[in-house]
Amino acid sequence: MFDTVLHFLNTHIVELMQYLIDPNKRTFGLYLLSALVLAVPVYLKTAQKFEFKRFLKFVFPKAIYTAKSAQHDYILLVTNKIIKALLIAPIVITMVPIALGTTEVLEAAFGGFSPLALSPGSIIFIFTALLFLLDDFTRFLLHLALHKIPVLWDFHKVHHSAKVLTPFTIYRSHPVENLLYATRMSIAQGVAVGIGYYFFGPNLKMMDILGANLFVFIFNICGANLRHSHIWFSWGDKFENWFISPAQHQIHHSDDPAHFDRNLGSALAIWDRMFKTLIKASAVKNGIELGIGDEDPKHNSIWDIYTQPFIQAFARLKR
Repeated sequence: MFDTVLHFLNTHIVELMQYLIDPNKRTFGLYLLSALVLAVPVYLKTAQKFEFKRFLKFVFPKAIYTAKSAQHDYILLVTNKIIKALLIAPIVITMVPIALGTTEVLEAAFGGFSPLALSPGSIIFIFTALLFLLDDFTRFLLHLALHKIPVLWDFHKVHHSAKVLTPFTIYRSHPVENLLYATRMSIAQGVAVGIGYYFFGPNLKMMDILGANLFVFIFNICGANLRHSHIWFSWGDKFENWFISPAQHQIHHSDDPAHFDRNLGSALAIWDRMFKTLIKASAVKNGIELGIGDEDPKHNSIWDIYTQPFIQAFARLKR
């Protein structure tokens, strides 16, 4: 029994270490490096010249990376990985039945369909774009639900209770939210594969860079890790009409009620524009404070982070 537990822990600790070399993880080394490069012009706005030691202090301030909130994020990265392997992975529906069901629904609605006579390159590009769009849109819809449905907000509050932001804050989440996102991913990918199979036949391939979806790779390499950081990096009004910049996501973490439930998108800003929830970085003149306003989430320890959402959700349901 002990050997089994030890093997399980070793396996998943090794997987965590591989996050730095996995392009499908936000903490992939190349994504982190690109964030450092993009932080340089932000640093130079306040510095007369580039000094490497001062730049490192600017990017990695001790007060942020040693804060209690950040320490919780580091622990949650490990504990959530173990919880996901033990409890979440076995119960998440796979995309295969969803893909088959999607194709069957399309056939029942529109009849049999001969695959479109497009070039292999066109099919790969369209299917890759379809995967990305469905993934991004379903992320937005679930994120909107997490903010608007009070019981779900009790669990999503874990992410928003962060007092500081670092690239590891992306892993600051409750297992219930992780379960919802894992299920959403299976549904989105299954629907995309089902649609692709119906229109293009069984030979579906994704356009990738190092194994990551082309569009996801581009998004991550363009400073995605600055979203959870203290570094204010805006893309300007025109681009922020279409893509959520790091600064816009930091606004999403603001404790100002005027910023609540804004910039819910992951990569694309078009969903926020459709739902009237978009706010651009240029609209914020005096900086932001992080948090959830006057509400006390009572996330003072790892135990609290895991248990308080259940306590608050059950109390809300009883009321």
